[in-house]
Amino acid sequence: MVVLAVLRHDQRLPDMAGGNAVSVATVRRWVLEVLDLLAARAQHLDRALKKIARQGGAVILLDGTLVRTRRRTGAANRKNYSEKHKAHGLLFLALTDEKGNLIWISSARPGRASEVTAARHDRITRHLREAGLGALAELGFVGLDDTPVIITGRKATRSHRLTDAEKEANRLVSRERAAVEHGFANLKTWRILTKVRMNAHHATTLLRVLLVLVNCEVQR
Repeated sequence: MVVLAVLRHDQRLPDMAGGNAVSVATVRRWVLEVLDLLAARAQHLDRALKKIARQGGAVILLDGTLVRTRRRTGAANRKNYSEKHKAHGLLFLALTDEKGNLIWISSARPGRASEVTAARHDRITRHLREAGLGALAELGFVGLDDTPVIITGRKATRSHRLTDAEKEANRLVSRERAAVEHGFANLKTWRILTKVRMNAHHATTLLRVLLVLVNCEVQR
């Protein structure tokens, strides 16, 4: 219950320690131990995709989100500033099924990282091909894949204005991938994500724990 209070309501460790007549160090140890146990239950990318394929799925949804962090001074924290969101945070990629149920979350990356670079680092296109699946993604992932494994729609450029057919195709992609926002919305009901106060390693563990807990809620 102590750990759930910390995750769901972002209760501070000193408050939980005082209310349970234990030290802050003890509460911190409880939280980290439970996080490690729950994070181990999160599926790896290849297993998550193969499970979707076995269930008859053909398409998954890909998107990225910035989890806000505390703003710290100094050059070491500049990498966490996202020009896109105008805020400090950590970038995570996530995959959901067609209904918006979360199936996988990436490791944390600095907020200034691009979604395309993160997806290439995780070799998402290779895993999709191996599982025989396709993906829908937003325009931020344009250029990730030269073959039609990941469908993103088309971007207008100075030399090319979108045709009516291309605009309609973009609207169709946006409509079909809208469910991925439900996955992120379920994740961010856990108030500890309001502003994360931990390093990238522990933030990765935290997000994978919340993935497990969100899926438990959905399946109840």
